[in-house]
Amino acid sequence: MTVPTLTTARLVLRTMRIADWPGYAALMGSERAEYMGGPFGVAAAWGMFCSDHAQWEFYGSGALMIEDRASGRTLGQVAINRGPLFPEPELGWMVWPDAEGRGIAFEAARAMLDWAQGQAGLDSLVSYVDPGNARSITLALRLGAVRDATAARPDPADLVFCHRVRARA
Repeated sequence: MTVPTLTTARLVLRTMRIADWPGYAALMGSERAEYMGGPFGVAAAWGMFCSDHAQWEFYGSGALMIEDRASGRTLGQVAINRGPLFPEPELGWMVWPDAEGRGIAFEAARAMLDWAQGQAGLDSLVSYVDPGNARSITLALRLGAVRDATAARPDPADLVFCHRVRARA
């Protein structure tokens, strides 16, 4: 499977590199990971990092790192997550602290959602959001997602936001 590279006005969404690990580990080990079940130790964070990358081979989707086009700096990650931990394919995002509040997550998630529109076999896409994560709730709604209180979820406390997907064969 070839991992795509997506571009927007300000961003490049690209395959993960081992050089991305320190920033990923720092975020996952911090209080910023609380809305994802963290903070996580090194072993758990490493497992998630590897899973994010391996999903491309297993499912044809996975994580892309968010990189600033002008500076080349990594700003976070956006992903379409699948597998046994996710009842439905999930559009997820996270940005490093210094990238928050600049529309980076929206721009990256919009690009990933647009990419997903053309993926055969992808007839649903949701975002699982902790009810205390007001910024992610706002972002899911801004992306046009609709809350579904009856949808399956990995954590019973999660809110589920359904995205409109028009898959093409």
